Amino acid sequence: MIRSLALAAACCLPAGGALAHPHIFITTALELQVDDTGRLTGVVVTWDYDEMYSMLLLDELQLDPDYDGILTEAELDELDGYDLNWMEGFEGDLYVSTAEGRPVELGPPEGLGVSFDDQTYASRHLRPLERPRPASGLVVKAYDPGFYTAYDLGGGVTVSGNPACSARIIPPEIDESYKDLAAELAELPPDAEGYPQVGETFAETVQITCETKS
Repeated sequence: MIRSLALAAACCLPAGGALAHPHIFITTALELQVDDTGRLTGVVVTWDYDEMYSMLLLDELQLDPDYDGILTEAELDELDGYDLNWMEGFEGDLYVSTAEGRPVELGPPEGLGVSFDDQTYASRHLRPLERPRPASGLVVKAYDPGFYTAYDLGGGVTVSGNPACSARIIPPEIDESYKDLAAELAELPPDAEGYPQVGETFAETVQITCETKS
């Protein structure tokens, strides 16, 4: 669903820009849920879509016919869960791993509602861990491997449920990332059918730390 609209948004980009730039921009907020024993149990994700995508979405669903930017409760109900209808194999563009890089399995999304304010569509969902595990040292990233969608953590990252735990956001090395991307694209033949999976290169890294009792 998201990518079908991404292709439409790509038509608005300058020629050649689609290879190196995402088509959808999402301001993301993460709430890391940690229990009183220090285990991460789930991540609440908020996706606040850019105005272009939000406009295309309303047009595709034929919502807000008077173009006043105010949706009725019925229209919000129609949007609720729309971006959680994931294709098989889609990871939800959220990745949790250990400090050593081993992936931590997440469960399917549980919708927590939607909103439409300031001309943008936002949705919230919970990704529970299949098996809660000690939060300290875990790494969380929000990114699209194919870089059709760009996620930034402008919505903030919080930790709930355990005051001994906190989160730190580490920005990517953008200069080096662009250099690596340009090098990968330069290696592609003109008739290439696929493009490098560079999304993680541009992702912010969230590190969780929990104080131990002395």
